[in-house]
Amino acid sequence: MKRIVFVVLLSLLIVYVGDYASLRYRIPKTRNPFETVKIRRYYAVGLKSGKTEFMFLEPQNQVCVHSLFPHLGYSPCWYLSRRNVKRIDI
Repeated sequence: MKRIVFVVLLSLLIVYVGDYASLRYRIPKTRNPFETVKIRRYYAVGLKSGKTEFMFLEPQNQVCVHSLFPHLGYSPCWYLSRRNVKRIDI
């Protein structure tokens, strides 16, 4: 059992390091590692009556990376493109 856990953890580490190296050293050279995704934000304000009022804000561009994991302080593009609406509760 310990051997299986060790192999799984080692495999994840190798995938993470390879993902970082491909981003850092631009592998392949023709690919741009960064992209911009438009995020739609809105405020959800709870009223005393128990209802919720929504106030929509201007869309905001957010930088993402083409990778499996978050690197260099940026989220992966596959994650941001699926979660491009951000609710801010007040």
